[in-house]
This record gives sequence, structure tokens and C-alpha cells, in this order.
Amino acid sequence: MQTSIHQNALTALYSLVKRTRTPKSPRSKPRRSRAQNPAGLGNHRYLAFNEMASQREEKTTLDRASSEQLSQQQSTSGIGTSRSRVHPWLDSVTFFLTKWGVETNGVDPIPPEDRTDTKFFQMFFVWFSANMNVLALGTGAAGPAFFGLGVSQCLVILLIVDILSCTVPAYFAVFGPKLGTRSMVTARFSWGYYGAILPSALTVFSMQGFLILNCIIGGQTLASVSNHLDDTLGIVIIGLISLAVTFCGYKVIHWYESVAWIPNVITFIIMLGIGGKHLSNAPASIPVTASTVVTFATTTASSVISWCMMTPDYGVYHSEKASTLRIFTYTYLGFFIASLTGHSLGAVFAASATNIPAWNAGFDNGNNVGGLMNAVLAPLGGFGKFLTVLVALSVPSACAPTMYSFGMSFMTIGSVFAKVPRYVFMGVSEAILIPVAIIGAKRFYVTFVNVISIIGYWSTVFAVIVLVEHFLFRKNEFSRYNVTDWNQPRRLPIGLAALLAFCAGFGIIVPCMSQTAYVGPIANAGAGDIGIFTGSAVAFIVYIALRSLERAVTHR
Repeated sequence: MQTSIHQNALTALYSLVKRTRTPKSPRSKPRRSRAQNPAGLGNHRYLAFNEMASQREEKTTLDRASSEQLSQQQSTSGIGTSRSRVHPWLDSVTFFLTKWGVETNGVDPIPPEDRTDTKFFQMFFVWFSANMNVLALGTGAAGPAFFGLGVSQCLVILLIVDILSCTVPAYFAVFGPKLGTRSMVTARFSWGYYGAILPSALTVFSMQGFLILNCIIGGQTLASVSNHLDDTLGIVIIGLISLAVTFCGYKVIHWYESVAWIPNVITFIIMLGIGGKHLSNAPASIPVTASTVVTFATTTASSVISWCMMTPDYGVYHSEKASTLRIFTYTYLGFFIASLTGHSLGAVFAASATNIPAWNAGFDNGNNVGGLMNAVLAPLGGFGKFLTVLVALSVPSACAPTMYSFGMSFMTIGSVFAKVPRYVFMGVSEAILIPVAIIGAKRFYVTFVNVISIIGYWSTVFAVIVLVEHFLFRKNEFSRYNVTDWNQPRRLPIGLAALLAFCAGFGIIVPCMSQTAYVGPIANAGAGDIGIFTGSAVAFIVYIALRSLERAVTHR
């Protein structure tokens, strides 16, 4: 009874204090009258109660402000928080994840005042880690294993191709800090608002193709260390780790990429030390033709150039004040050093495997690069298996950026998708990834060459259109991009020039392509797979002509 009376008195006191309290000078002492303290509490109890009430009010105000700020941020990103746009539970989840540091930003450009990161060395490590892994070995190993080339031919081709092809994704990385726009948002300044839907959709499929290849080779590598693991379980493990890293967003990906390369570099050095005495300048297993050389070169180039669809995404929070050369150099070196190293090691070990029964058995007729790695490290016993596991578990260094760009590209397809938080698309990607990768693992190199080549066809044409717009029509000046127009269709190019140039490029690619399911007449005549060369050339010419006409008519 006494407790109830005391609680009622405190409640009445709290209501009275809220009505009568007025701001006081910081130097003045609190004055307490009988009216302000009707319960007659002691001074220390009254002040404690008053302080508690103030803290509760401040906390409520801050929570309300944080919620309103998040709502406004998501609204500009196309992610609504009202019941009419997104389910209430999704709003609650998004707000909860934001408080824990998970990135929930959409595809809206990052303003200059928020692009403050000056750690540009991250742009080296994110692409060094993404390419210094077992998948790079798989790309190089395709030369001897799939195309039948010798070590000498492979090394020469890889050197030339990597020097040239790494320039494309490296320059695309500059758009991130300079404009603060994601890759497919940047595409709108040449493809138009509606025209950019096409490369956005193709990027979604391409990123998923990359993820499938990465998880296949990572899963095979993990499964090679134990009879209790198979490719399926390995693929599931790699997929889940990739999901965990990507789910957290931009900052966690950059942190992860800054360390993920370490076990791979150590393992590759040990592989050379253990297996170096068995390496040889193995000759080609079949007669080398110009067609074979060209097709291997274009396959390798496609695997590198296609990174251009995502490199701008990983610099949008970096300072725009850095020079173009500095951003380009960091990114180029990350790509080139890792790609050339991984490609060359893969080609040499794959070519030498035919002469060593244990390696050849692990390689499984060219279908299991992870098994080859485990066979090379077998003399080290348990430590060799440990290194193989570390390499397998670092495959998410390539998966994480890919899955992240999958979500960002999905959100630029249309306003309907932009209303969905980024982390939802991570789950969608994972649901598609695992079953398809399990099926594709049965014939890895057929899957690899087909997926990489098809991605390379369209991504090369896409790159040509964006770069022609930038260098020719915008004079290589980022100030000519009015970023505030990013979601205003009437202020962007109409996009017909880009779409028609893309169609024209693909029109010549089809007869020039060489795939397992289809070989075009030009490729079949002995030219090899020259699709990316002919498609790029045609797109270059057509886009210049049509874009000039488009600008003259629309003034956009």
C-alpha cells in the first residue's frame, strides 16, 4: 500500500516537473520550491529523479531523429519506410542493422562531403585479393587443360593480355571517387535512364556467373582435403562465408580484402618451393593454331575486363580530391600483379601435371584446380592440407565484391527493385548460387569458358560505350557530369545511341564467337573467337556517329 502511494506521488511529480521546468543559465544553481517538489523529496533524490527524466527525454528525441534520418536516407535511395512501400518488419530490420554498422545505403550517389576516405591503398588490396586466388590459377590453367597450349605459348599470351586488359577496370575505378556513383548509375550518363536497364540486368546475370565459378573452384579446393567432404558441401560453405562478408557491406568488404590475400601468397610461394623441381616447359598437347591462341587470349581478357562492371562501386566513399593517376595506378597494380602471378602459376602447374601421376590424378583431367593444388602440397602432410583449406576459405575475397555489385546492379534495374534493401538481394543471390554451382561443378572448364566468354562479349562493348562518352563527348572532365541528374530521365541522354551501338556490336559478335554450343561462321573459318575485338570496333564506330546525332537533336 505504501509502495503504491509512493509510486503515484512520483508519477505526479514527474508530470508537474515537465510542465514547470524552464531552461536555466549554466552558472545558476537549481532552485527548489514547494510547488516544484510537492512530495517534499530530499534534494539529492529530487535531482536524481529530474536527471533521469531528462535522460529519457533526450534518448527518445535521439531515437526519433535517428529513425527520421534513416527514413530520409532510404527514401532518397528508393527504399521507402512507409507501410505502403515496404513491409513494416523490413523497416525494423533495416533500422536495427544500421545501428549495428551494416551498410543499408541504396544506389543514390554519395555526396562530396561524405567521400572523405583517403586510404587509397585499399583500392590496391581489394583487387589484389580478389584476383590473387585459386580462380586466377584456374584461368591460367585453361591454356594447357582446355586449349592444349604449351607453357611458353601460355606465358607470352598471358603477359600481353594482362598488361593491356587490366587498364580497363583500373580506369573505371576512377569514376567511383570522382562522381560518387555506382557503376550502373554511372552508365546512365551514356545509356540514359531507361537504356541503362539493359546493362544493369546483364550485370546481375554476369555477377551471378562469376559467383558460380568462384564457388565451384572454392568448393572443389575445400573438398580435396578430405574424403568426408564433397564438392557440394564445399560449395555451400564457400557460399555462406561469402554471404556473411557481403551482408555487412562496403567497410567490412574493404577490411576483409586487406588481409584475405596473405594466406594465398604464402601458399603460392610454398607451392613453388615444393613443386618447383617438377615444373617443366611442357610443349603443346595439340598442334597450335592461330584460332586456339586468339580464343585463349580473348577468354583471359574477358575474365579481366569484365571487372569494369563493378570497380567503381568500391571507391564511392573515397575522396574525390585524389588525382586520376593515383586512383588508376593503385587499381591497375592490384589487378596486374595478382592476375599475372595467378595466371602464370596456373598455366605452369597445369601443363606439368601431365608428367606427374599424383598431380594429374588430383587435377582430374583438368576439371579440379583445387585438387591439383592439394596434390602439389601433399608432401607437407597435414600442413599442406591446412594451407589448402586456407586458400579455399579465401575464395570469398573474389565472391564478396561480386555479390555486393549483384545487389547494387539489381537495384538500378528499376524503382521497384530500388525500394528493396541491399541485404535482401544477398539472400536472393545465395539462393540461386548454390544449386547452380553444384550442377556446374560436374564440368568445370566447359562451364568456365562459356560463362567467362559470354560475360566478356557484352562487358567489352559496354566499356567501349562508357569510355567513348567520357573521353570524346565529355572531354575527360568529370565536371561535365551533373550527378544530381542521376535519376531524372528527362535530363539524361535518351540512350538510343548506346542501345543501337550495343545491338550493332552484338550483331557482329555472334558470327565471330566460338563456344561449346555454337561456333559462328567467321570463327569456324579459322579466325578463332574474335567476338570481343569485332564487337568493340563496331560499337565504337556506331556509338560515335549516333551519339553525335543524338546530342545535336536532344542537346542532352
